[in-house]
Amino acid sequence: MIGELCEVYRSPKTQNLYLYVARKEGLKRVPEALLEKFGQPELALTIDLHPDRSLAREDPVKVMAAIRDNGFFLQIPPQITTFFTPND
Repeated sequence: MIGELCEVYRSPKTQNLYLYVARKEGLKRVPEALLEKFGQPELALTIDLHPDRSLAREDPVKVMAAIRDNGFFLQIPPQITTFFTPND
């Protein structure tokens, strides 16, 4: 199944914090305030994301919808309840 090529970045500041973006758009739709809190993004991997793809902790449909609607998906470690809100 063909999906959307996504780049997954890890945060150098927070363990297990990942940022998913569409490869064709890169980081251009990610809010500057989020990038400041996230730190310099480190490319972890590039994946072909589609509804049937198995992800370790996230629903791929939810991730794809967030990327489509917001330009990114932020995967937050389970021990952190809130990392970024648009008003930050």
